Amino acid sequence: MPPISLTLPARIALAAPLAFLSMVATPIVAAEQLFDDARFGVLTSLDSGRKENGVFLTGMLLTDPFGREQATGVEKVLRPRLHVGGELSTTGETSQVYAGFSWTMPVTRNVFVEAGFGGALHDGNLDSGDDPQLGCRALFHEYVAAGVKLLGNWQLLAQAGHSSHANLCDGPNDGLTRAGLTVGYRF
Repeated sequence: MPPISLTLPARIALAAPLAFLSMVATPIVAAEQLFDDARFGVLTSLDSGRKENGVFLTGMLLTDPFGREQATGVEKVLRPRLHVGGELSTTGETSQVYAGFSWTMPVTRNVFVEAGFGGALHDGNLDSGDDPQLGCRALFHEYVAAGVKLLGNWQLLAQAGHSSHANLCDGPNDGLTRAGLTVGYRF
């Protein structure tokens, strides 16, 4: 396998979440936990036409600043968790970082579904070439997932996500659609 070559924007996209983590590492270790979920996995492109090649390494952190875990009934819907994450291409395709709101709902004691909405920044093609043409750097990002609780605090999730500008920017809007599996740990 050839070494992974990253463009400057991809390096920045990867470094931003790591820098954020380094700033909050002390509070996580201290008395109160900042993040309640950490997820890592592998995604692949589902796009047709201008499809991306290879796999994408993904990571996401979730936090509960609005007290969703203590809420009951409909209040759980009104109190989303916040997420921050990224997708790193292993073949020089588009990498992105994203953040937004997530809603997790139990289906059974061990099965849950989740949806998230927010924004993303990417290092991909804007308006030329064979890769997806994304039109502008800032995109909307949404995802859906179905998960199962495993032993202890571990989870396995099937996830699909999409990023595009919803025709709010000038230029093409091919978007990015990716799906795959992630493994999560609930703190």
